[in-house]
Amino acid sequence: MNFSEIKSLDESYVLQTYGRNQIAIDHGRGATLWDTEGREYIDFTSGIGVCSLGYANEAWAKAIYDQAMKVGHISNLFYTEPYARLASKLVPAAGMAAAFFGNSGAEANEGMIKLARKYSFEKYGKGRATIITLKNSFHGRTITTLKATGQDHFHDFFFPFTDGFRYAEANNMDSLLAEADGDVCAVMVELIQGEGGVNPLQKDYVQSVAKLCAEKDWLLLVDEVQTGIGRTGTAFAFQQFDVQPDAVSFAKGIAGGLPFGGFLVSEKCRNVLRAGDHGSTFGGNPMSAAAANVVMDTLTPEFLAEVQEKGGYLRKGIAALNSPFVSGIRGMGLMIGAGIQGMTHKELKDKLMAEGLLCLTAGKDTLRLLPPLVITKEEIDKGLAVMAKVMK
Repeated sequence: MNFSEIKSLDESYVLQTYGRNQIAIDHGRGATLWDTEGREYIDFTSGIGVCSLGYANEAWAKAIYDQAMKVGHISNLFYTEPYARLASKLVPAAGMAAAFFGNSGAEANEGMIKLARKYSFEKYGKGRATIITLKNSFHGRTITTLKATGQDHFHDFFFPFTDGFRYAEANNMDSLLAEADGDVCAVMVELIQGEGGVNPLQKDYVQSVAKLCAEKDWLLLVDEVQTGIGRTGTAFAFQQFDVQPDAVSFAKGIAGGLPFGGFLVSEKCRNVLRAGDHGSTFGGNPMSAAAANVVMDTLTPEFLAEVQEKGGYLRKGIAALNSPFVSGIRGMGLMIGAGIQGMTHKELKDKLMAEGLLCLTAGKDTLRLLPPLVITKEEIDKGLAVMAKVMK
């Protein structure tokens, strides 16, 4: 089918909840994509951080095929090998104690919220269920995770929202302390606020939050839906902040393109959620878990060091453009934000796409770059060449 035919079907039969780019992607290899009309694009999006191993990865595809030919799904009423093997890799990689598997980032964050409230209820009883999140954060699109999100424009239309959240200014301990009433059970943070504009938190602030949580017996919940699974150059971003959370969520890149997510818990929280307290029909799906095992096997120390090195290479390349449209560059590993001035970030994104480079936007003025972790320097250079052409 060509682009017009696909678009016609979309407009006729699909809810129009997305502002889609006016191209239809047909296939890809590595960090390069082709649309239905044969045009080539360098991909700095990886499906919003999902396609960690890029496109047409043979080991990934073979693992999915092999598992599909054995059993595609059976439910968590039975044991299967793929999720068990995955947990044995993921848990020690994070220095945690146990895993729960679900399907998405929002679901993973909801699970951490339930964990924190049950932990507090069992230890302290009712009246200690508030979770502090940060302004400009984003934690998902369910009713509860929308309320957990610290951006007012997400708190419209879908009333009533779930109660039990308050918001503090990022990198401001006084603001956090002002919300520290006796009804708090946890603090939930993104270490880099992705949708909010690719804004890394300050290391000393994160460590102060962790210390406060330990003193008050609040759970420290770290949302690593976007930053986890090698995106920042370590298995999880919290490992670069020298803190150990009580629970950490993951999704996006874990299965390299299949729906998968979950959260990991510390030893303190290992036995909080017991049989019947939480569940997910598709959680730990054998095919998705098989794909995730390939991703985890790829994240060797050498591979993660390359992610950091390629991230630095890309940031330096953008800086070397000396473009008047770039107001600043920030991020970690291959999660990069560039502040944009002189035009809107959406206008720039569209201009880059027209010249063969796919990028994302975030916040009010940020061009967001989340390339596949396997991107080559040749592909990075092609993307930088497009930027140079557009941002002269």
